[in-house]
Amino acid sequence: MSAPPMTMPAPANAARAEPGHRLTPAPADLLGEYAAWLAERGRGNRCFATAAAAFLRRWPDVQSFAAKQLDVMLAADQHTRPFITFLLLHDLLRPGYDYLAERKFAALVDLARRTRLEEDLHGFIQAATELGFSAHVRSRAAERVLARLLIQTGHRLHELTVSDLQELEAAFRARAERRGRDWSNDRGFLHAAWTVLFHLGVVPVTPPNRRRADHTDHAHHFGGVPAWLAGRLQDYATALTGTHAPSTVDGIAIRLAHFGRHLAVIDPDLDCLAGIERQRHIETYLAAVATARTLRGGQPISAGEQRSRIITLGRFLADITEWGWPDAPPRRLIFSRDIPKLPRPLARATGLRVGELRDLELDCVHEIPDTGAWLKVPLGKLATERMVPLDDDTLALIDRIAQTRSPTRPLPHPKTARPTEFLLTHLGKRVSAAALREELARAAETAGLPKTTPHQLRHTWATALINSGCSLQALMVMLGHTSAAMSLRYARLFDATVRADYERALTQVKAQLGSPANPGKPPTMLPITDITSTSSSWTDAPLLKSRLAGGYCLRTAAQGSCAYAHICEHCPNFRTDATFLPVLAAQRADTAALLADAEARGWGEEAARHQRLLERLDQHMAHTEVS
Repeated sequence: MSAPPMTMPAPANAARAEPGHRLTPAPADLLGEYAAWLAERGRGNRCFATAAAAFLRRWPDVQSFAAKQLDVMLAADQHTRPFITFLLLHDLLRPGYDYLAERKFAALVDLARRTRLEEDLHGFIQAATELGFSAHVRSRAAERVLARLLIQTGHRLHELTVSDLQELEAAFRARAERRGRDWSNDRGFLHAAWTVLFHLGVVPVTPPNRRRADHTDHAHHFGGVPAWLAGRLQDYATALTGTHAPSTVDGIAIRLAHFGRHLAVIDPDLDCLAGIERQRHIETYLAAVATARTLRGGQPISAGEQRSRIITLGRFLADITEWGWPDAPPRRLIFSRDIPKLPRPLARATGLRVGELRDLELDCVHEIPDTGAWLKVPLGKLATERMVPLDDDTLALIDRIAQTRSPTRPLPHPKTARPTEFLLTHLGKRVSAAALREELARAAETAGLPKTTPHQLRHTWATALINSGCSLQALMVMLGHTSAAMSLRYARLFDATVRADYERALTQVKAQLGSPANPGKPPTMLPITDITSTSSSWTDAPLLKSRLAGGYCLRTAAQGSCAYAHICEHCPNFRTDATFLPVLAAQRADTAALLADAEARGWGEEAARHQRLLERLDQHMAHTEVS
């Protein structure tokens, strides 16, 4: 599905005109034009005419006004400013972006009617409307940004360049610095105008991220790091730029900076990487990471972040040793046992990751003969591309998103720079991961649920499929979970077995939880806490459970009770003695707990099985105690 073409005010391939001033008419003629312009708008009086005549006597060459100091130009009184505005709109004066950034104009878009600016301003506002910008943003972007660009350059809209935008941006920044204020409003309008110009094909690059300052290196991450170490970390980050994505290098720099600040505290006299010691520097850092807290909120950092900090440091030390840096530590300092274990290592391998969701393309749905609709998941965290089967409800949702998304010019892919039509767009940009998380949290709050993350949704969905009988092999194919052994065996894309497993499991999930397509049946809330918790006992898992002498057995509800469960305890040949009483007692306690759990879940057959075992264990224990 392609986005509808956007309205272009002027041909993008037209020859660029050289900016030139309109020849200034004789003073009498110019004053006559000015009077007619004022009369058309129902404005003006003798004071306006007198001020205009005085301006021309002082600056007969009106462009010489632009050579004056900014404060002199801004000192023009209320009767003179309308004449200056008239000169600007009729290509008789280009005062510079500093003046245009400081000057306030009342209804500049309206004042530009019947001038060469009118057509371009109208086309710009129409394109901004198609992209979904609000009336306020599109009118302010047209007035505050585009009109000033057209006035100062003397060009048509299709002739504007990135350099023009950057010059106006510099003027906005300078204005904010002079006033000691922030320039967030101007930055927002500039960003919106740049976005519209990109989608019109006027400029070839998307606007810079307005929430992040542009930096040519990673030195800004190393605040608080000793200067000698900051230099070496910068060298390392620079060496990685050829093989790593910019965001990855940013993450590495940020995590290494944590170690640098740790060294500054515990050993301020250290001045060389070769002097780093295991006990004094590394082990104290490992302890610091284990208790580290986030800057916002003061919450403990996640186990994943702990691992990332330690792995990044270990990789840095290993790399500089392999590269032969003369100041590399003489021996290995980070070991695999230093890396904390994740509480749920498989959780990250379930469902669409946020990055994969953002990277979905407009044509991500593929209809395969005899196998239905499939979702093409692009290269993600593990650099794997896969196909996931789709049910009718999900397919309808994707169609609805495609119909309501913001129409955009193809955006450069963040990994390949290939022009790409993404599925999730808003105001001419890709929807950010932060926006997706915020919307999910808001939806959870509205539904009266605890704060929910995309990871929990992926994990919940995968667990629901498993609990409904989907095989692990099919789930690995659908969700892109790879390992050295499994990835080669199960990485087939259009597998009929995968489709059959998916549809059978999904039917059971919908029967248990309800479906958006069946509003008559109220949906049952998935046990997100049970599924995502890392502290629950195995006896609390939402599965069929059996206590064994050497461990325990877990089965999904779809598999039913095991025909071999506790077969030995019921066998006539089973024998026990007093030495096994503690084992039997522990098994009996667990069986009683499992019986209560099965009854609470409404699993009648499973409860009856536990009841039979409970009675059999009582018989064995009573017989053993008597003998």
